[in-house]
Amino acid sequence: MAAPQKDDYRKLTGPQKVAIFLMSVGEENASKIFAMMDDEEIREISGTMATLGEISSETVERLYLEFAEQMTASGAVVGTYDTAERLLVKALGKDRVDSIMEDIRGPAGKTTWDKLGNVSEDVLAGYLKNEYPQTIALVLSKIKSDHAARVLTVMPEDLALEVIMRMLTMEAVKKEVLEGVEKTLRMEFMSNLAKTQRRDSHEMMAEIFNNFDRNTESRFIKVLEERDKESADRIRALMFTFEDLKKVDAAGIQTLMRGIDKDKLAIALKGASDTIKTLFFDNMSERAAKIMREDMEAKGPVRIRDVDEAQMVIVNAAKELAAKGEIIIADASSADQMVY
Repeated sequence: MAAPQKDDYRKLTGPQKVAIFLMSVGEENASKIFAMMDDEEIREISGTMATLGEISSETVERLYLEFAEQMTASGAVVGTYDTAERLLVKALGKDRVDSIMEDIRGPAGKTTWDKLGNVSEDVLAGYLKNEYPQTIALVLSKIKSDHAARVLTVMPEDLALEVIMRMLTMEAVKKEVLEGVEKTLRMEFMSNLAKTQRRDSHEMMAEIFNNFDRNTESRFIKVLEERDKESADRIRALMFTFEDLKKVDAAGIQTLMRGIDKDKLAIALKGASDTIKTLFFDNMSERAAKIMREDMEAKGPVRIRDVDEAQMVIVNAAKELAAKGEIIIADASSADQMVY
C-alpha cells in the first residue's frame, strides 16, 4: 500500500522538500546533484524518497515558489578564489586548476598584453629594467600609451631614453619573435606575479564585514577593537559602505542609478545620511526626485534589516561598475581626486 499523500506543505521536513525537489527535476539533473553530496546525505535523501508516496502538483509548485522566494530574498552568493578553486578541482583535477587559478589571481585581461596593462608601473618597470632595451621597447609598444608613459617615468633615466630611441626606430616585428616575448612574459612574469599576489587577509575580512548587518558589524568591530585595535582600524578603512558613495562623482552616480531598482534605492535612502540623500536627489531630474521622495514617504517606517539589505545591493552594484571601469570611486588620499 502506498504511503499517504503529503498535501500539507507546511508540515514537510527539510529532507522531504529536498527529495521532492530532486524527483521533480528529472533523473539527469538529480544525478548531478547527488554526485555533489556525501554518502550520509545521499542515504538520508534516498531513504526519504522511498517513503514519500504521492505528492500533489500543488505541493511541488509551492516548493518551487519557496525556492525562488528564498533565492531572491537572500540574493547574495559569495564568490571567492577559494570557492572557484574548490569547484574546479572536482571537475578538472588539481594540476590543471593550479594553472587556471594562477591566471585568475594574476592581473585582469583576456590577452597577455591586456593583463600587462593592469600591472602597476612600479612592478612592471622593476621587471623590465633587467631586459634588453629592444625587448622593453617591444613590450611598451603593445600596451596603452598612458601606461607606457608611467612605466618609463619610474625607470632609470638612461634606460628610459634608450628605450625611447629603440621605440622610435622600431621596425615591424616578426610574429614568432612577438610570440616568444609574450610566452616568456606569461610563463615567467605573470606566473610569478600571480603567486605573490595572495589576498590580504584584512581586505578579505573587510568584504565580509561589508556583508554583515549593521548590528553584527558594530558588535564584531567593538570586540575586535578590544583585542586588536590596529586590525580593527585597518578593516574599517578598507570597508566600503553606502555612505562611501559620496566618493563617486555625479556621472558615476547617474550610471549607478540606471542599473539599480528604484524601489531598492528608496528603501536604502530611508536610512541614509542627508549628504547621501542630497547626492542622489541632485543627480535626478526634478520630477524623478519628487517621485522618489514621495515613494520614500509612502513606505512609512522601514525595518533596519531591509535598509541594510537594500544598501548592500547598491554598494555591490557600485563595486562591480568600478571593477569594470565604468565609474570611479575616488580615494580621498589618492590621485583620483577630482579638480574643479
